[in-house]
Amino acid sequence: MSAALPVIKPLRRPRLWTALWLLAVLVVIVVCLIPPPPIDLPENGDKVEHFLAYFILSGSAVQLFRRGSPLLWAGVGLVLMGVGIEFAQGALTSNRSADPMDALANTVGVLSGLATALTPLRDILLRWRG
Repeated sequence: MSAALPVIKPLRRPRLWTALWLLAVLVVIVVCLIPPPPIDLPENGDKVEHFLAYFILSGSAVQLFRRGSPLLWAGVGLVLMGVGIEFAQGALTSNRSADPMDALANTVGVLSGLATALTPLRDILLRWRG
């Protein structure tokens, strides 16, 4: 009898952390599809926002998912989400536009966040007992 390895790390409150991560994913999707706030950003300043949002999502995925396939699929899913949102902005909204550079910033953010799996920071939630 072979038991599949769990996808989530053995965290103290795995359901809470999973729910918070999924909520963060949902927030990013919603924020990317609602009308943008009337804030003047420096030219290409939104690329920093895209990078940071996806860095945080994928860095959080490193805390939540086990290394190997679970983490790889989370990263692939986030990249596909970033690309899909850009298509959705162009097709479904009248106040946003699809920008391939935003998709690139999202992807670089995902890869940078996943790179934290190679550092001692990868297990902060496992060590945290709060």
